[in-house]
Amino acid sequence: MRIPRILCAVAATAVLASCSAAPVSDNAPTSEVPGYLAVADEAVTSGGTLDLQMTVDNGAATGLDPQLADVATSWQLMSLVYETLVTVGPDFSIEPGLAESWDNPSPTEYVFHLRKGVTFSNGRAMTADDVVGSFERLLAGQGVWKTQIGPVEKVSKVDDRTVSVTLSSPYQPFLASLANVPAAVLPIKEIEDGSVDITREMLGTGPFVVKSHRQDVSWQFTRRDGYWAQGKPSADTVNIAIAGQEQARMAALQNGSADLVMLGNVDAPELLNGVRGTAVGTQATTDFYYLMLNSNAPGGKFDDPRVRQAINIAMDRRAIADSALGGLGKPTGVTPAGLPGSCDPAQVPSAKAGLDRARQLLREAGVENLTFELAAYSTAPAPAVAQVIQQNLQRIGITVNIEQLDEGSWSGKVYGEVPATFDAALSWFAGYADAAMVGKWWNPEQAGFNVGFMEPNAELNTAIDKAIATPAGPERDTALQQLCDAVDTDAQMIPLVTRPALIGYRSDALSPTLYATEGYGNVLRGIADFRLLTK
Repeated sequence: MRIPRILCAVAATAVLASCSAAPVSDNAPTSEVPGYLAVADEAVTSGGTLDLQMTVDNGAATGLDPQLADVATSWQLMSLVYETLVTVGPDFSIEPGLAESWDNPSPTEYVFHLRKGVTFSNGRAMTADDVVGSFERLLAGQGVWKTQIGPVEKVSKVDDRTVSVTLSSPYQPFLASLANVPAAVLPIKEIEDGSVDITREMLGTGPFVVKSHRQDVSWQFTRRDGYWAQGKPSADTVNIAIAGQEQARMAALQNGSADLVMLGNVDAPELLNGVRGTAVGTQATTDFYYLMLNSNAPGGKFDDPRVRQAINIAMDRRAIADSALGGLGKPTGVTPAGLPGSCDPAQVPSAKAGLDRARQLLREAGVENLTFELAAYSTAPAPAVAQVIQQNLQRIGITVNIEQLDEGSWSGKVYGEVPATFDAALSWFAGYADAAMVGKWWNPEQAGFNVGFMEPNAELNTAIDKAIATPAGPERDTALQQLCDAVDTDAQMIPLVTRPALIGYRSDALSPTLYATEGYGNVLRGIADFRLLTK
């Protein structure tokens, strides 16, 4: 595996002060359009085959049912086929999708007016019944996203092109929650009559259809006729190869066998600088790394909040961003940095304390010479993040032993038992498109995935509920800061730094559309607009 910026990440304690941001490469993409990293050139003739490379294929783990998709790589792949009522713009504003407009007659009522001429790839027209049925199926199912769409009380058909949704209480992130793949509109008629098994095949309203799929090897999508957006998609075929090794993806970009690749090495812009015909863009995201401290583990290393708070205080987020992420990440609280209304991570309680306070908390808790295991998956740059955490905690007398695991083994270790038996783990969340959304995962009674290692906190749950219910404005800004403070004090899951996305592409072969900042981890959001220059 590759560990980015290894000289910075594994140096002695000088790492915390000496590493600086990665240099800007000469082949970084530029766009004059606000909010975009790159915008496809519409003057280029459409057609051709687009070759991409991704790191993993989650189909075996979650199946092909979008309502069960819970990782960004699945959202990327499924977004070629499935569409949502609304989408998010480059500034995180809510924009029309399958709903061309909507009304909000009260804080708990939404009326969606569906776009004309939308069909599923089998030719059947999408109707209000599909929208209503998709909502009902999501709410009745086992997917985690039903928590994110909020307190939906009733969904009803007004007519074939109008759907009404009533919430039981105000929920500020409602529209943003509908902009992600798990909330896609599904072919309910075919699902109910059994003509389509949505767990094994995809049938959506989107620009592409699946032609073939070999698990953990490749996907092939082809342009669908009858897509509602005139002139889209541009590409005739999209081939996606699953390439787990970073070196292989970089080599494919260099030799031209791939038009676009997802990269993990934060030094990629520098390493590929000067390679003719390539561009490497750094897409800011609302995704962020976080540290999990298991409050339920046998032995009780982290059941005392003073120990967790000491660890939180010792986290030098700027050092993590600079050393492990080459200056490409940003310190963040639970409201992801970059989203409107997000809190200032420099204002949370831990940021105002110092290492002496951390040491005092450990003494008060009666803890000396604490040692624990930190499980981190081996995909770059996670190992480098773990190494800086290790160095952070050495400063207050805590020893961290890092265990690097492949993603499957990591998942089994962290989520495989209830109560969980691991000590601590490093992971990341997609930050979504509303500042309060990801905070819902800090309530284990709602989130579910963390019941094995996280104890419910009534005060924290109150802060979560207030943040999601308060309308935009100064009062919501205050509620979001209070949420950050509550998460910071609880310190069972500790937000660290945002996680950038590195996108390499052949500038001599591809003209892509890429947001400057992405909220749902979907590098392929603009794929219907991508233009191929030489194919």
